[in-house]
Amino acid sequence: MTVVRDGLAAGVVAALPSGVPSTLHALLTGRDPLEATTAAGSVLRPRAERTAVLVAAAVPVHLALSLGWGVVLARTLRRPTLARGIAAGLAIASLDLGVVGRRFPRVRALPLLPQLADHAAYGAVAAAMLRRRRPA
Repeated sequence: MTVVRDGLAAGVVAALPSGVPSTLHALLTGRDPLEATTAAGSVLRPRAERTAVLVAAAVPVHLALSLGWGVVLARTLRRPTLARGIAAGLAIASLDLGVVGRRFPRVRALPLLPQLADHAAYGAVAAAMLRRRRPA
């Protein structure tokens, strides 16, 4: 039960800053800063066009993925470090973007490097949280 609790805590903490890299990239390059958010919402609402609907749909999608991956990381990262967290985040990206995300046009259209940076940030923050929650 501790693994699940630790994973949920790590996932919820890592969920928020995990979107910072792609949002900054969007702002710096003149892209829509909500592009990644609306892409996530399209997983739940693939036919939706309105931004508000897609943003609202993105919340449970992002939260469910973040919590689920947090539990996976709590189970698999026995000794969480920054490097292992980043590597885990990039491994998650290969599944999220390379396998599942390819099925969704809005996700597929996102610039890859900012999305990889988002996943690396998620992994780093999740690993830091797991390390903090576990006795040395």
